[in-house]
Amino acid sequence: MANKRTISWNAAMRDLRNDRMRRAGVREERLRATAGLRSSSTLSSWRGRSGRRYIVGVHPLNEAELLDVTDAVILAVKRDRDGTGMVVDAAMAASEPAEHTRMRWLAKVQASGATELHIHRLAETDEDRRAIFEDLREDETQAS
Repeated sequence: MANKRTISWNAAMRDLRNDRMRRAGVREERLRATAGLRSSSTLSSWRGRSGRRYIVGVHPLNEAELLDVTDAVILAVKRDRDGTGMVVDAAMAASEPAEHTRMRWLAKVQASGATELHIHRLAETDEDRRAIFEDLREDETQAS
């Protein structure tokens, strides 16, 4: 029986977990550390297609919030009946807000059912923000 291959249980479970993460796509993962806090709904996280996790601030979907954001990745999110968040669209916010462009985007995502803005501000460079933006887009049609 020289052809028998032995695989460790830990390696098999790791591969299974990694495979599941690759197939899961973009999804929200609530922060366990904030579960007992009163203001726990102000922070959340999203798992990108790559499996990387991004912490976001949760804000109401309104003009004032959107125009105030600079140097960030913005997700427009809607929730289904059981509270599961789904990305409607994603955008990158530059250091100088283009008011007319942002207002068009706001109208578009509101018409698509978005009710929240999830804002990731921890990326330091435009290249980092572009990589996060690409990772958090569900598909190529979300190209804002």
